[in-house]
Amino acid sequence: MDRDLPNTLLQANKKRVIKDNLVKYSISGGGALVLVTLLLIFGYLLYVVMPIFAPVTIELKKEFSYQNSANTLALGMDEQNDISYQIDDDGRLSFYSLRDKDLGALLLDNVMLKDSSAFAKTSSATGAFLFADTNSQALIFKPEFSTSYPEDVRLITPEIEYPLGEELLQLDPQGKKIVSVSFELAEENAAIAAVTEDKRGLYLLFTATEDMMTEEIVWEQEQIELPSLPNNVDQMLLSPDLKNLFVRSQNDLLVYDVSDLDDIRVKSALVINAPDADVTDMQLLTGASSLMVANTNGVISQWFEVLHDNKRTFTFIRDFKAPGNVTAIVPEYFRKGFLTTDKQGYLSVFHATGDTRLLNQKVSTTENMHLAISPRANSLLVIDNSKLSLFTIDNEHPEITWSALWQKVWYEGYPEASYLWQSTSASDDFEAKMSLVPISFGTIKAAFYAMLFAVPIAISGAIYTAYFMSANIRSFVKPTVEIMEALPTVILGFLAGLWLAPLIESHLPGIILLLISLPLSVLAAALAWTALPKHIRESIPEGYHPLILIPVLVLAGYASMSFSSTLELWLFDGNTRMYLTNELGIDFDQRNSLVVGIAMGFAVIPTIYTIAEDAVFSVPKSLTMGSLALGATPWQTLAKVVILTASPGIFSAVMMGLGRAVGETMIVLMATGNTPIMDWNIFEGMRSLSANIAVEMPESEVGSSHYRVLFLAAFVLFIFTFFFNTLAELIRQRLREKYSSL
Repeated sequence: MDRDLPNTLLQANKKRVIKDNLVKYSISGGGALVLVTLLLIFGYLLYVVMPIFAPVTIELKKEFSYQNSANTLALGMDEQNDISYQIDDDGRLSFYSLRDKDLGALLLDNVMLKDSSAFAKTSSATGAFLFADTNSQALIFKPEFSTSYPEDVRLITPEIEYPLGEELLQLDPQGKKIVSVSFELAEENAAIAAVTEDKRGLYLLFTATEDMMTEEIVWEQEQIELPSLPNNVDQMLLSPDLKNLFVRSQNDLLVYDVSDLDDIRVKSALVINAPDADVTDMQLLTGASSLMVANTNGVISQWFEVLHDNKRTFTFIRDFKAPGNVTAIVPEYFRKGFLTTDKQGYLSVFHATGDTRLLNQKVSTTENMHLAISPRANSLLVIDNSKLSLFTIDNEHPEITWSALWQKVWYEGYPEASYLWQSTSASDDFEAKMSLVPISFGTIKAAFYAMLFAVPIAISGAIYTAYFMSANIRSFVKPTVEIMEALPTVILGFLAGLWLAPLIESHLPGIILLLISLPLSVLAAALAWTALPKHIRESIPEGYHPLILIPVLVLAGYASMSFSSTLELWLFDGNTRMYLTNELGIDFDQRNSLVVGIAMGFAVIPTIYTIAEDAVFSVPKSLTMGSLALGATPWQTLAKVVILTASPGIFSAVMMGLGRAVGETMIVLMATGNTPIMDWNIFEGMRSLSANIAVEMPESEVGSSHYRVLFLAAFVLFIFTFFFNTLAELIRQRLREKYSSL
């Protein structure tokens, strides 16, 4: 039997070694997998986000020559980039194929109006054109494309539509030659502004009505002369909403209010040229809120209406720089981007919201270059003398730039530059506002108020539980607080939004009174306790004293809330909310930062409490006993020994709680108004990064700028938590090194 003992011990040692190695490699492998997972998450976020910062590129796809000696007035193409059209100064509309099988073939050719003297086009999205002749007659037409599928093959056929009919419109009853014209076409209205050779300004408004007998659309015409027209009109533009008419005479601009035919007037007179330069072209961006003005020195300025002194006036906002003398501005169809051409043959791509030039590339060798962009903004059509070229352009996310994400941007219609988040709208010409500053600020604000509520309560409770409380009570209190962490945050958010928020609104004076009554009630209870006879005080076991405060705090809280309505009547004229808003100028939202701070603080307290309590309780008893033996009081021992020794753990607890607060979603989502505002007002809400992702990710289009910016918000949140955790670990290690010798 003695001989078998060494073999048994050897086998036991081998099993122990195997188990130790198994545990060792399992833990190491688990840690490595966690790191790999984090790296994969980091990499995937970058993979989704990086395309929004990719540079704009263009590439020549195909080109062909055509025979046409006239000057080009306008270019365009269909959505599929299969057919292009050209309008020249001979009044001709020509359609050319861009398909590989019949590249350059003339598909349709039609002379719209002979002896044309003026030409105009609507906004890009409308895509209609007007020719006026020497007899003051005009024709409005629109290139269209019909799609069919013979033998399951897509076939696009060019067509010509006449929105106001094929009959010529008489613009001037006197029959004078039209020298300048502008027009716009809406669903039920159309308007034409024209200048005759005898320098009279005409404004015609067409209204569509339905004939009761034939059910046909009949256009009724009203005409009025434009007042205060300059002697020399170089360019006119009508806004698509038919409210504003822009008349440029060299470098001067008159803005007419044409919304009311009975009161057409000049509402603004501006000088719009850049210093030491002359205006060459002006165009309206999509939405017609912004006017872009090009100059001979390559500067393109942006103007839109801003409210000043209760009056909206056109104001210079920003400018962009092209490399040479800009000859034309080409707005995009549905975005706030635009392209320019210059006399050196350079093409430049800009975006107004992003406030940047995205591309500058030479695409022509002559200054007689004309440009068109496809409706989907993925192709460019360039005509150069007798050659027509089709370029593909990769410009998916022009509105997303570093400045648009992190700096103030002056958006259309706003009185000043600001940080805004408003990613979607029902309008096609909406200017997306995707600043991450308001939602990053909201994340910090929510975490700040949550920590302001949670840290004092959690750390004070942890210190008292670990250092002063009896073991019997601690065995109940600590597990109870830890169980609080198992409460679903969606339940806390639900209670905060539907119960706590209305309660705080209706009892706000009582809530504020609690900040005074609770500490005073504790002090009063302490004074009363010291006044009790000694035998009564000694009858309470050591560590059970907190139980005495429970009824005191409950009574003080009940009294404060009961006194709320009376206090509101005395101090705030019976309506605290209106008093804050009207008298103090403090905005009040029912779901605000105070609600979020209490609800999220309640969720964060267990995390901070548990880690801090373990840190304080783990302080060696030899240190506390030694301090007490040397004559220090329990409070001196706590302040000079226990807290310093436990400080690394307490700091880790606070940072863990902060990380939890920064990443919290459901409470912020349900207990605030989710308004992305930047204000430290405790009575207003906010929108955090996590809540913003939860709200908007389901409605975002996969691969869109909105979709990728939401992933960027997730990446920023990832960086936030990584930064706080790394900082916490560094400080914790320094604190451990500093106080490890105690």
